[in-house]
Amino acid sequence: MHMSFTRDVVIVGGCGRVGLPLGLVLADAGCSVTLYDVDANAVDRVRAAKMPFWENHADELLERLIETDRLEATVDPASVSEAEHVVLVVGTPVDEHLNPDPKYVLLAIEGLLDQLRDGQHIVLRSTVYPGVTAAVEKRLRSVGRAIDVSFCPERIAEGKAIEELRSLPQIVSARNEATVQRAESLFGRIAPAIVHLDVEEAELAKLFANTWRYIQFAAANQLFMIANDFGLDFGRIRAALKQDYPRLAGMPGPGLAAGPCLLKDTMQLAAFNNNNFTLGHASMMINEGLPLYIVSRMEHEYDLAEMTVGILGMAFKAESDDTRSSLSYKLKRLLRFRAARVLCTDPYAQGDNDLWPLPDVLAQADLLVIATPHRRYADIDVSVPVVDVWDLLGNGERV
Repeated sequence: MHMSFTRDVVIVGGCGRVGLPLGLVLADAGCSVTLYDVDANAVDRVRAAKMPFWENHADELLERLIETDRLEATVDPASVSEAEHVVLVVGTPVDEHLNPDPKYVLLAIEGLLDQLRDGQHIVLRSTVYPGVTAAVEKRLRSVGRAIDVSFCPERIAEGKAIEELRSLPQIVSARNEATVQRAESLFGRIAPAIVHLDVEEAELAKLFANTWRYIQFAAANQLFMIANDFGLDFGRIRAALKQDYPRLAGMPGPGLAAGPCLLKDTMQLAAFNNNNFTLGHASMMINEGLPLYIVSRMEHEYDLAEMTVGILGMAFKAESDDTRSSLSYKLKRLLRFRAARVLCTDPYAQGDNDLWPLPDVLAQADLLVIATPHRRYADIDVSVPVVDVWDLLGNGERV
């Protein structure tokens, strides 16, 4: 171990959706891990062995590990100075104009300067705008700090983080071999394989991955709208195309493509290329336009002004409690202008005071929209029309 540190890892933002699963898996692999977070409520929950959000297999790990010295949670920034590896999970959001705002990572580094020590290894973990790693390195040099910096992007899907941290290869990038080896020594404890890239390549790779998924969803949504406008069932067409045909095995179905990463990272990539990204911008128009398309078709079929519409699912994806950037809320806003009444429900979402119990929504709604394909909605017994773009009920992907 470099110099003398009392902990192996401190995760800055350690009680969030990226940091906490990583901390659990590292601690389970034998590392001593400190979860540092400014969210006192989240820290208190973790200390009480209660997950602040839903993540498959996380509850059992937390309950077992928080009782050991391998995992601790704190709001004390001094904890940053105690660990060899400082994992930073502060992301790079986009602003109201969909332009990247890379200042948050640099502000986090600035706020930690009093705690950071020579000999430490900073791991940038969340998606960053290309060049942010270099900016962090430059800032540390400017204040005379001898601290290694690597960029090792997370690649997990919410709900599958524990499983995927242990099963997916880990991309590792740094300026020199010594820092690469430090990153490898850390992630080699949990990842089955390490993949090497240069720093800027790794920054782009993470953006490419999320952008590729966003473009795929846009293609599926555009094809769905074409079939739907001609009264045809896209689900049947897609199933026929995929049957025993490997080249289309990964063709996604239609649905509300949202969440805190895909649109954001597509726009970051567009900005990086001087907004010369026609495919990315077209994908945004298609995916962000799907709620309006759905409502427009509903208006064509139903007298919405006289109807109570129930929206089933407010999380941005199935079996998740995460409502960040969920298009269900865009759908809700559109319907509130057009329907007599809108009732929303979700079995997982937290912090939304405008949610109704599912039985009440089913009892009062004249028309239902499945906005998030939670599995429990597949078994609902309804006597009113259901708009089901996801084909969760098996009645065909039509609006």
